[in-house]
Amino acid sequence: MVKKQTETIYFNKYYHKYTKRLFDIVFSLVFLIILSPILVLIAILIRLTLGSPILFKQKRPGLNGQIFFIYKFRTMSNAKDECGELLPDKDRITKLGKFLRTTSLDELPELINILKGEMSFVGPRPLSVKYLPFYNAIEKQRHNVRPGLTGLAQINGRNVANWDERFQYDIEYLKSSSLIMDLKIIIKTFIVVLKREDIVLRGTGEVMDFQDYRKKQLENPNKNTN
Repeated sequence: MVKKQTETIYFNKYYHKYTKRLFDIVFSLVFLIILSPILVLIAILIRLTLGSPILFKQKRPGLNGQIFFIYKFRTMSNAKDECGELLPDKDRITKLGKFLRTTSLDELPELINILKGEMSFVGPRPLSVKYLPFYNAIEKQRHNVRPGLTGLAQINGRNVANWDERFQYDIEYLKSSSLIMDLKIIIKTFIVVLKREDIVLRGTGEVMDFQDYRKKQLENPNKNTN
């Protein structure tokens, strides 16, 4: 039993270090070429409706907590109030932006992050750097592998699941990831996206930020936080 577990751990390390990276390079390049007409069309539509920049970039923690810039298609305007402050996210999401988010097309530029080695097709989603101080020791383990375009949490509730559930899926992936599991997650991701299941748009106020979620937990340790 111990020998089998050791062999599994060794295979997973080998897979993450070599096989998975080769898979990411080949298929990110293939998808960038195949999807180039769609990428160009979306870029043109964003340029016409929102102007520049076309891409949204933000710092995220990656493998071993190393910070990188994640790329997405821009989905919000820069509309401001009378005091010159940006309006809330929900008031700045455009119709095109809402469509891109509900179809996950806004995530396509992350193929560049995958090609560069900053991300993988499958892994824990890279979250905001502002969440870093709020992780516990177990949750920090999600940075032991490259973050993913999709992951186990994304096919099991997406944003509908609470933060504890999402992190549990991330840790489960770390313990049992394999080529077969990754292929299953990718296939299930296509199904979930096509069915538009469990969609709660980011930036609409329907999803509680992790730091607020954790603060509520600390304030009410005996109460479940939704």
